[in-house]
Amino acid sequence: MTPDTPQRAARRRQPELFLTRELSWLEFDARVLEEARDAAVPALERLKFAAIAASNLDEFFMVRVGGLQQAIAESDTQPDLAGLTPAQQLALISEKAHQITNTLYATLIEEILPALSRRGVCMLSPEVLDASQQTAMHRYFHEEVMPALTPLAIDASRPFPMLANLSLNLALLLEPEAEDAPPRLAVVQVPGRLPRLVRLPGTEASFLYLEDLISAHLQALFPGQTVLESVPFRIARDAELELDDEGGASFLAALEEELRKRRRSLVVRLEVQGEPGPALLATLAERLEVDPQDIYREPGPLDLRALMSLYEIPALGDLRDKPLRPLPLPELAPPHDLFAVLDERDILLHHPYDSFDPVVALVTRAVEDPDVLAIKQTLYRTSGDSPIVRALARAAEAGKQVTVLVELLARFDEQSNIRWARSLEEAGAHVIYGIKGFKTHAKVCLVVRRGSAGIRRYVHLGTGNYNDRTARLYTDMGLMTSNREIGEDASSFFNALTGYSDPPRMKKLVMAPTGLRARFLDLIRRERRRAEEGQPAEIRAKMNSLVDEEIIRALYEASQAGVAIRLNVRGICCLRPGLKKVSETIEVISVVDRFLEHTRIFYFRNGGNDEVYLSSADWMQRNLDRRIELLFPVQAADCKRKVLEALDIMFADTVKARVLQPDGGYKRRKPAKGDEPIRAQIRTWEDARRLRQSAEAAAERSLEPLAAPDPEAGKKS
Repeated sequence: MTPDTPQRAARRRQPELFLTRELSWLEFDARVLEEARDAAVPALERLKFAAIAASNLDEFFMVRVGGLQQAIAESDTQPDLAGLTPAQQLALISEKAHQITNTLYATLIEEILPALSRRGVCMLSPEVLDASQQTAMHRYFHEEVMPALTPLAIDASRPFPMLANLSLNLALLLEPEAEDAPPRLAVVQVPGRLPRLVRLPGTEASFLYLEDLISAHLQALFPGQTVLESVPFRIARDAELELDDEGGASFLAALEEELRKRRRSLVVRLEVQGEPGPALLATLAERLEVDPQDIYREPGPLDLRALMSLYEIPALGDLRDKPLRPLPLPELAPPHDLFAVLDERDILLHHPYDSFDPVVALVTRAVEDPDVLAIKQTLYRTSGDSPIVRALARAAEAGKQVTVLVELLARFDEQSNIRWARSLEEAGAHVIYGIKGFKTHAKVCLVVRRGSAGIRRYVHLGTGNYNDRTARLYTDMGLMTSNREIGEDASSFFNALTGYSDPPRMKKLVMAPTGLRARFLDLIRRERRRAEEGQPAEIRAKMNSLVDEEIIRALYEASQAGVAIRLNVRGICCLRPGLKKVSETIEVISVVDRFLEHTRIFYFRNGGNDEVYLSSADWMQRNLDRRIELLFPVQAADCKRKVLEALDIMFADTVKARVLQPDGGYKRRKPAKGDEPIRAQIRTWEDARRLRQSAEAAAERSLEPLAAPDPEAGKKS
């Protein structure tokens, strides 16, 4: 038999049907950058999107590029779904990433910063300061900055320092000690604990970059030496964790050790500011073991996240979007009791349009209620001072049964998760540190309460994290219910994760990795069969990423049978829509706007008996096969209608929606001639506000019986 080469396997997989995951990720970053380039967006919002685009690139290099470089080092030539080897992917990544960064800095330097400067927000260099400002900066440097600095000479006896990931540093060349010797190298790390933007005294919004202040005082750090050249630089390291579950150490200890290793991992990108001399750049690249294609020369300040402090300047409110504050749900406002409301009906929350307060209230109310016996919850990422974590700790201290399944492996939040997980343990909660071999990504909270009719379970299931801060920035949905079958499924879910048992048999919920892939495939194939029988068939879905090959092939087969498929995929999408005889009935859009689209919604027409689901999972192999996830149905008619209306308005967007093309590029969708532009996120908030106003007006008009007249009324005193 002829051996199956990687090339032959790629042809069998039909690589022309798929888009490359890494390039699709970068296309998403390009769409974020479009918002920074849009002159119709307020200046500080443009700055925000520029910072987000830069931060996204950091994550991309730390998460994806390191893996590809490692594959090349191991002589791995296995192609991806689109038929590209790791070396080919890296070459295309370098080209696209350089293009994005060039556009990013051109937009920042030529458009955004000048627009801010016209409003008095100025980024100055040391040489333009007046005498009083120079005196003040000189004093600030010597009193506040210099004590935190450590100049590091590098020579045969002093090796190149182990620099922290994403830290900002200065590289210097000093005059050689001997005439025939090379220049000497030194490094100064810019302190991360000091403000990066130093406000100049006597001004409201004029700033100096901290690295520029340090560069202007290098002689104080190297007295008696001649500094030939200095340049700010920054590195990104491979940040993927490689945990061995078979070791004898505890998982918590293993994770902490892996985080320490992350600080010493491979450098995957080197950024330098300006145009350093070839000798200095070559020395840096050699010491950091960075290939030329991974060097990025930036014409402006490195690490644009620092500029986000400008966003908070109070006097510049007109340069930010008009606030859209989360709206309370009238049916949950006092004097309504949350448990009593859930006894009668399900509640569907759509954040950030609906307030996150009811989710926090479910836990805090459970703490206060003497009839609550137990609280069980999964936590993945939460805010630094989370009211939910505080409430869980109070419940444990009050003697209630509190079980928290903490997923420590929340990328870049691991250290924070370790801290508050330990605080919960100290309060007396039962803390489960994940499930061996799987990341717990499901979002579920279960409250067990004893009522007059016996034990009742109250459940919250969500598409996003239990994070009160990101709930104002991310769009997510959550279902609050006392449905008996969902409550029993939630109990089975927690029992399976905290004890020893086979995967639970569930009535309403579907769990990954045991059944979620099969359920999605069944639902897609059911629509295909209905189309083949001549029935109207439709799939609508919204998610963050679509990468899984089996799901994509099932969608292609459904499309070929005539199923109408509309997908809202915010980020990575490896499916090619609009391919003749393959995906002609598939449309893919991406909406990038002021809120990060994070909701996962799945709709199947089912012959007119519509089925609507929400989930914590995307259509990615890791979600379906390597994570603990949950899919849950939305059954109540009003809740189902709310989900579908939100989904429909996203597909109707003609302002912030981009349509995926067969070649992997995106085009802005525009309104038809004569039609009013639709901006989905604004329209959704406005619709929610109108509903609140209607509900309040109806409550004011409600009929109230008159009491019997007081016979004493009207009598003279």
